[in-house]
Amino acid sequence: MSEDLIGKLSDFEAAQLIYNWPTWARAEQLAPKGDWHTWLVLAGRGFGKTRTGAEWVREEIESGRSGRMAIIAPTSADLRDVIVEGESGILATAPPWNRPLYEPSKRRLTWNNGAIATLFSAEEPERLRGPQHDNAWCDEVAAWPDPQMVMDMLTFGLRLGKFPRTVLTTTPKPVAYLKNLLKLAQDPASGIVVTRGSTYDNLANLAKPFQKAILQYEGTRLGQQEIHAEIVDFNEIS
Repeated sequence: MSEDLIGKLSDFEAAQLIYNWPTWARAEQLAPKGDWHTWLVLAGRGFGKTRTGAEWVREEIESGRSGRMAIIAPTSADLRDVIVEGESGILATAPPWNRPLYEPSKRRLTWNNGAIATLFSAEEPERLRGPQHDNAWCDEVAAWPDPQMVMDMLTFGLRLGKFPRTVLTTTPKPVAYLKNLLKLAQDPASGIVVTRGSTYDNLANLAKPFQKAILQYEGTRLGQQEIHAEIVDFNEIS
């Protein structure tokens, strides 16, 4: 969009444009088309995974497709510092006219339309017993203590709405749950869609010191994992 055209917009129109995620997102940060039930975003550091997840949550909430969302991160601190209050988190990416109410003591976000997102730490999978949800965002799944247990408990509660969906955003580690999910995704009829990405996809938007720091690992096994999002078994002999 040209600067001349932007200059002709009213303040409200300009604000709407700023918060129109499809206008600014890369194609791989937008939810895939089709009848998938699981979308795995497997990408390197700095790719924009948190923003991708936060914007998907916003779209599902604002469209009315989700009224009871579950959001899971490795720890309670991650939920607060990254998912909710982080630079690319839910509060920062929400438009001023539809910013949710955050109640840390209740582990809850509430939007103007009545939709609720409940926050869960992967360290406490038993808390997922009982609550029902229609969608879920699971962040850094490979860093969870027991991904299979958490996902099992989540799945039992994904029983609201017409077509519950789950988005998983993570940098990989050689954990059994992730390996199995990727194996299942090879079947086109599985309902699992995988988006892969690397640090390079978003390099232009990353701080220069970070670029220098992370790119020094290029060509190493750690770089394969953290930059290119490849599953590397560090126990294997090179």
